[in-house]
Amino acid sequence: MDADSDVALDILITNVVCVFRTRCHLNLRKIALEGANVIYKRDVGKVLMKLRKPRITATIWSSGKIICTGATSEEEAKFGARRLARSLQKLGFQVIFTDFKVVNVLAVCNMPFEIRLPEFTKNNRPHASYEPELHPAVCYRIKSLRATLQIFSTGSITVTGPNVKAVATAVEQIYPFVFESRKEIL
Repeated sequence: MDADSDVALDILITNVVCVFRTRCHLNLRKIALEGANVIYKRDVGKVLMKLRKPRITATIWSSGKIICTGATSEEEAKFGARRLARSLQKLGFQVIFTDFKVVNVLAVCNMPFEIRLPEFTKNNRPHASYEPELHPAVCYRIKSLRATLQIFSTGSITVTGPNVKAVATAVEQIYPFVFESRKEIL
């Protein structure tokens, strides 16, 4: 088994965060009273609205900015955001769906081996930081992709990046480095 051999790694996307604007002022009190599945947080000045299909949670501000979390793909995030905009239109707001952008993707990937974290950190010092007394994982940052990887000794890697492509590229880039520091099976 070598680092160059084709190993199929399953990257499971667990959360996609997106943001969009409605280009109109939103009356949060009206949304809270007339909308379905809403939580009005008056002290913070926002409304949380949940959709069941796709399963997303939206944070709505009166300025018209909306952040959606919980989707498992970029397409699902856009579909959920559009459904949310449509439900606001049905409440009587002049919503125009604009400035949609995926801002964050969280994914998990499991390596087929365990990793020796101190050795990995020593070999990748400028990019990797490991404080076992504070956190059980190595934090590895790839600045060019704007991705952060949390690498655990079990071989589990949590990747945070700006989009799905960056997350997949980050896993491809990190694989040879973690392969060097894998634990040998006796």
